[in-house]
Amino acid sequence: FEDDDITHVEGRISPVADAEVVETELMLSDLESLERRVVNVRKRAQAKDKESMTVLPVMEQAIALLTDGKPVRVMRKDIAAEDLKLLEGLNLLTSHPVLYVCNVAEADAASGNEHTKAVAAMAEAQGASTVIISAAIESEVAQLPDDEAKEFLAEMGLEEPGLDRLIRAGYDLLHLITYFTVGPKEARAWTIERGTKAPAAAGVIHTDFERGFIRANTIAYQDFVTLGGETAAKEAGKARDEGKEYVVHDGDIMHFRFNT
Repeated sequence: FEDDDITHVEGRISPVADAEVVETELMLSDLESLERRVVNVRKRAQAKDKESMTVLPVMEQAIALLTDGKPVRVMRKDIAAEDLKLLEGLNLLTSHPVLYVCNVAEADAASGNEHTKAVAAMAEAQGASTVIISAAIESEVAQLPDDEAKEFLAEMGLEEPGLDRLIRAGYDLLHLITYFTVGPKEARAWTIERGTKAPAAAGVIHTDFERGFIRANTIAYQDFVTLGGETAAKEAGKARDEGKEYVVHDGDIMHFRFNT
C-alpha cells in the first residue's frame, strides 16, 4: 500500500519486484545445488544404477526450469506422484508451496488494489497462492468483542477476519484438514493430511488408537453445529460408525473405538 510515512529501501512500492529478488536468490541457490549434485548422479546413471536413473530426469527437468528463470514448484502442476516424491527428496528451496500475503490499507481489504492484482498474477504463474489482509483491521478486530468485531468487519465489506482466511489458505496449500474430538471437559482439534483414513487419523492422538482401531463414531461438522451438539445429532440419526477405509472429512467430530 502507498503511505508517505513508510519508506522502501528502493524508494518505490513494488511487491512483485521485491518477491522476484527473493525468488531469484532462491532459484540461484537451487541451481547451484543441482548442478553440483547432478554430475555424480549422471555418472551413476550411466553405470545403470537404478535409483540414479530414476531421479536423473527429475533433476534435469528442475535444472531446465531454473535455467529458464522459473521456480521448481511449477513442476508440481503436472508431475506424477512417484516423481513428486523424488522432487521433494531433493530438498530444493523453490520446490516448496508458497503463499504470498498482501498487507493492504483498510480501504483495499475487501477488493485489493493494483499491487495485489500484480502479486496474484505472479503467484498464478508460479503455481503459488495469495491472501489479502489488512494488518490495521486485524489489530482493531483483535481488541473488539465478537459481536462488535462482526459488525466492524461487515462495515469494511468483509465476512471474516483476514487471519481466518490466512489459516485456511495455509491448510489448503499444505493439503491439511482438521477433525475434532469432543468430551465433557474439552474439545480438541487434530490436524491431518487430506485423504487420511480413520485409523491413521486416530494414530495422531496415540499410536495405540491406530494399532487397535475398531471403528469411529462420526458426526459431520455441519450436522453437529446445526443440531446443537453430539446428543442432538445422535437423536437425529446423524451419528454413524465408520470403518478402516473411511476417509476423514474436514470438520468431522470423531470418537474412536479400539483394542489395546
